[in-house]
Amino acid sequence: MVWIGVALGLFGMAGFVTAIEWTNRTEFCTSCHGMVQNYNEYKESVHYLNRSGAHAQCADCHVPKALGPKLVRKMFAVNDIIAELKGTLDTPEKMEAMRPILAERVWKYMAESDSRECRNCHSYDSMSTTKQTTTARRKHPEAALEGKTCIACHKGVAHKLPSSKDDL
Repeated sequence: MVWIGVALGLFGMAGFVTAIEWTNRTEFCTSCHGMVQNYNEYKESVHYLNRSGAHAQCADCHVPKALGPKLVRKMFAVNDIIAELKGTLDTPEKMEAMRPILAERVWKYMAESDSRECRNCHSYDSMSTTKQTTTARRKHPEAALEGKTCIACHKGVAHKLPSSKDDL
């Protein structure tokens, strides 16, 4: 009887992990009508079009790697499912109307997490100053010393900014 419980537990855990990873796929994220516009913006960004040919995926920027924060993010993702079912972002006009609110929400999250997801790929220590612009070469060391987080300077690197400063 114990073996059956262990087997069911392992099977359940494997299914849970598979579901978490499956929902991290960009194909899953962009299967919602509301995300088509975001996906098209991302395909024009440096996170998709770059010299290295590497493409950041939705989860690279929007889902933490560590299990605890990842599970919290997945719980809040239920709101995204509800919004999709309600048609909250199902037209470009609705997306533009919500863009300031959505952007602020993501920027707040990133500031509170010290841009944790950015730092999975980018760190001050691994930056090559010879490949940076003059401004970046000057600003990155200052930002590191001041403890600034990525999102303080890098809003709009993957998705279009809200249309006016009044929206911010």
